[in-house]
Amino acid sequence: MLVFIIPLRSPQASNSWERVTQLFERCIKSICNQTSPDFQAIVVCHEQPKIEFYHPKITYITVDFPPANETNPITRGDTDKGRKILKGLMYASRFSPTHTMTVDADDCISKNLAAFIKQHPKCNGWFINKGYKYKEASKYIYIKRKNFYLMCGTSNIIRYDLNFLPENAEYNRGYGYYKYYIDHGKVRGVLENKAKPIKPLPFLGAIYIVETGENLFYGSMKLNFNIFDRKSLTKSIRDEFGLYTL
Repeated sequence: MLVFIIPLRSPQASNSWERVTQLFERCIKSICNQTSPDFQAIVVCHEQPKIEFYHPKITYITVDFPPANETNPITRGDTDKGRKILKGLMYASRFSPTHTMTVDADDCISKNLAAFIKQHPKCNGWFINKGYKYKEASKYIYIKRKNFYLMCGTSNIIRYDLNFLPENAEYNRGYGYYKYYIDHGKVRGVLENKAKPIKPLPFLGAIYIVETGENLFYGSMKLNFNIFDRKSLTKSIRDEFGLYTL
């Protein structure tokens, strides 16, 4: 079974909680659009968003973590995200997952992930090397042909034991304690060094969505949108990833 972990920022840390809620609703609909029922979704949040969508595979965990102490807003946001990911991973044990995947709450994923993971229950995991980039409300989508996992947090599918979870998790620590769960671009290298390499996912697995107004690190100005990587946003792509215009 594949368990998705979705860390959701708090209303206090959001530029617009209404916008965060809209993005999250699209994200969770995308996750629950899996072709296989062999999945669960765990949402870790300070406040449960009020959405109309319901699915029996969704579990909400409400936390009351205090704000992180870091002065840098990016590091502070990452620490909050790391705490929530760890909380979700610890909770996931009750579902006996073979693998877990962290999904940023504004991205969309392929509906074929759970079915694919079910076919490979003992594999170390996968990183998304090829994916899509999408500017909100565009009629085009852009293929990221390599290194997708370096820019997008929705990028690693890890066998559950390779999350290296602590016996007793702590949630009042600084950035370093949660680093492995935050630094998505380094997970591949860490596991290679431990002789537990993960493979590139053999299909485009996620859409990284920018210009949402809530991106923690990358905005579109930091990303390369090459016209040669551009393609029309077709119905088949929308259907596979549950992508619709907000």
